[in-house]
Amino acid sequence: MSRVALKSAREIEAMRRAGALVAETFRLLDPYVKPGATLADLDRIAEEHIRRAGAVPAYLGYGPRDNPFPATICASVNEVICHGIPGDRALKEGDIVGVDIGVLLDGVYGDACYTYTVGRVSPEVQGLVDTTRQCLAAGLEVVRPGNRTGDIGHAVQSLAESRGYGVVKEYTGHGIGKRLHEEPTIYHWGARYTGLKFQPGMVFTIEPMINLGTPDTRLMPDGWTVITADKLPSAQFEHTVVVTPRGHEILTL
Repeated sequence: MSRVALKSAREIEAMRRAGALVAETFRLLDPYVKPGATLADLDRIAEEHIRRAGAVPAYLGYGPRDNPFPATICASVNEVICHGIPGDRALKEGDIVGVDIGVLLDGVYGDACYTYTVGRVSPEVQGLVDTTRQCLAAGLEVVRPGNRTGDIGHAVQSLAESRGYGVVKEYTGHGIGKRLHEEPTIYHWGARYTGLKFQPGMVFTIEPMINLGTPDTRLMPDGWTVITADKLPSAQFEHTVVVTPRGHEILTL
């Protein structure tokens, strides 16, 4: 069984502040996510805000020494599932873009993702975005002492697949604290009553990635960008959550 470090009240309070900065950065970006905006613009705005707050972008320079992630945010447009690298691509009407933001503040991390719609999107794509948001809510709903990590996966998978969507299996949620990625691993598929039992003080992310078509993925040659195998759109929502004695608290709300 994985060893999971339970966070102290002081650590949780620090993670609350880190999570609040992540949420604040999403609110700041909101009016800029519109047709004509480039992903590089969004990245610059986010980095400036994070650094002004006395924090460090968590993703910038993260990863293998020979291919570190080169930006502050992950910006994943349409068929890009996750880890999209911001560049000169301009958003256009009807796009969706999943923006993933991580910060390191006072020695602890905050991490979340939000999928923005750019202008008016098709009903098919809006349904995907709405369902993905609901999948995150379904996963959060089962987080309380005594339940297990498999309950999250079952809740997410059951909802998404009942509507005909594909659930990405290769990329998961994770524990978080003084390191960006810790135990436990949080799968977005699986069976109820399986996995690690929740205890107060556990902190982790839930971050379902839901595809309009097949759940199959492809890693691009840059070593980061992950796309859907059928090139259909994908959406993602993520929160960092702490298990409390009575249930849970979202730290990135």
